[in-house]
Amino acid sequence: MELNLEQIPREQTLSKKEFIRKYFRPQKPVVIENFVDDWPAYSKWNLDYIKEVAGEKIVPLYDDRPVKHDEGFNEPHARMRMGDYIELLKNESTKYRIFLWNVLKEVPQLQKDFTYPNFGLRLMKGLPMLFFGGSDSHTFMHYDIDLANIFHFHFEGKKQCILFPQSETKFLYKIPHSLITREDIDFAKPDLKKWPALKNAKGHVTQLEHGNVLYIPEGYWHHMKYITPGFSLSLRAIARRPKNFGKAVYNLLFMRHFDNLMRRLKGQEWIDWKNEKAIERTHSLLFQELGP
Repeated sequence: MELNLEQIPREQTLSKKEFIRKYFRPQKPVVIENFVDDWPAYSKWNLDYIKEVAGEKIVPLYDDRPVKHDEGFNEPHARMRMGDYIELLKNESTKYRIFLWNVLKEVPQLQKDFTYPNFGLRLMKGLPMLFFGGSDSHTFMHYDIDLANIFHFHFEGKKQCILFPQSETKFLYKIPHSLITREDIDFAKPDLKKWPALKNAKGHVTQLEHGNVLYIPEGYWHHMKYITPGFSLSLRAIARRPKNFGKAVYNLLFMRHFDNLMRRLKGQEWIDWKNEKAIERTHSLLFQELGP
């Protein structure tokens, strides 16, 4: 038995009016296949080009090891020259990923290769972020701290994306005081006997290729798996729905600071308690939902 996932609809292109009506207002994901063909990035951006313009940059790397109490928020697991990292991606399988790499700050010349599209939402122009990964590397299932609307532009290779709306959180084994699910769940191939609540979660799946754009609505959970080495650019707009905007403010001003405080006070005991609670709460909610 597999996860209950439907294919994300695909459009060749979309006008601002169509995007707002069909996808933003109902908060539904979509893949736009031919939206960035006129960007210089469409013909220029590949791993060799990034190596050429940013090869000497030292980049932070992350893998799929579980969160530890003594690691800081988004603390990297390793550092490497971008040129060496790209050679690693091209020549062998690696778990190392780059995420939240700010284009404007790190390699300003790359901003000449793309424009900020007019989807009818005000994009945050100071936060264009790049994400890199090697074959079979993946992110944990998570949602972003600001519950933003995300436009995810993929370059080179193929990438699988699994999404769930916030309404499905009760089935996902969410870690309390956190933005992730249990880290030992392989959402690409989950053990549904071990994680039975996942059978009831209704989500979305797609595969991105070079030049595709994925719209991820506000607060959607997302799991990204690189089928082949590649990278993506994310542009974002703040949450517009009051409930989501309120959650974003809570996460930024309270939740992450409280979690960091408890890690310092309780250590690994705090992490272990949260992992246990994720199972208890999810199975309790599952019992309420389905009954005896």
